[in-house]
Amino acid sequence: MSDKTPRILVSNDDGYLSEGLRALVDAVSPLGEVWVVAPDREQSAASHAISLWRPLRITPVRERWFAVDGTPADCSYLAVHHLMKDDRPRIMVSGINHGANLADDVNYSGTVAAAREAALLGIPSIAFSLVSRPPFDFRPAARFARSLVAAALAQPALPPRMLLSVNVPQGEPTGYAITRLGRHSYGYDVVEKEDPRGRKYYWIGGTSYQHEDLPGSDCNAVHFDRRISVTPLNFELTDLQALQALERWTLEGFAGAGRGGD
Repeated sequence: MSDKTPRILVSNDDGYLSEGLRALVDAVSPLGEVWVVAPDREQSAASHAISLWRPLRITPVRERWFAVDGTPADCSYLAVHHLMKDDRPRIMVSGINHGANLADDVNYSGTVAAAREAALLGIPSIAFSLVSRPPFDFRPAARFARSLVAAALAQPALPPRMLLSVNVPQGEPTGYAITRLGRHSYGYDVVEKEDPRGRKYYWIGGTSYQHEDLPGSDCNAVHFDRRISVTPLNFELTDLQALQALERWTLEGFAGAGRGGD
C-alpha cells in the first residue's frame, strides 16, 4: 500500500450544501485529501442518468469543493475524468443520504448512482444513507463512515469496482451486519389532480411502507435488528437461469446461435 496521502472523492444527491454531505466530509477528512464534487441542487431519485445533450457547468465553492449543475453520476464522471484526472481518488464515498436506500431503492437512488458511476470508472466506492426522517442525526452514520472508510483504506488492495451500499438506522445502532438486498414497497399510488386551467397532472409514489421478512437482508438488519447494513453490489445483470431457459426457445424463421453466439 502506498504511503501517499489518499485522495477521497465525496459526492451525494442532496446537493453540495446538504447537512449529510458536510457530516460525511467531516468524518473522512482525517483519513485523506478530500475532494467534494456534488450537485448544485437536490437530485434525489435521479438514478444513474448522465447529461449527454447539454453542457455542464462546474462552480468552485472553495478549495477542492465544486458544485455541478448536473446529476450525481455527472459529478463522479467529471471528478474522475476532469477535476482529479492527474491523480485519481483512492476511494469514493457518497452521502450521507437524507433517507433510506434499502432494497429496490438502489435502482432509483442518486446517492448510490454517484458511487456506482465511480465504481464503473474503477474507483472503489461506498454509498451511505440514513434511514430516518427529519430531524436527522448524522452522528452515528458519520462515525461508522469514518471507521468503514479507514478499514477500506487499510486493505492492501481493493477491487476497483467495489461498490457498497450502507444504511444506518435512526438513533444509536446495535452494530452492523453484512447483508443482501431485501424487498420492500412504498405502495403504488397515482394521485390525479387538476391545475387551475383544467389540465390534469399526476403524483406518483406511495406512502404505505412494508417490507418482506427476509433473513440476512438489509431491511431486516435495519428495521428489525437496528443494525447498520453493509450490502456489496455488483454489475452482473445477466440472469443466468433465464439465459438457460431462453436457449430452449424455438423461434420460427430464425436459427439460434447458442450461448453467446457459439
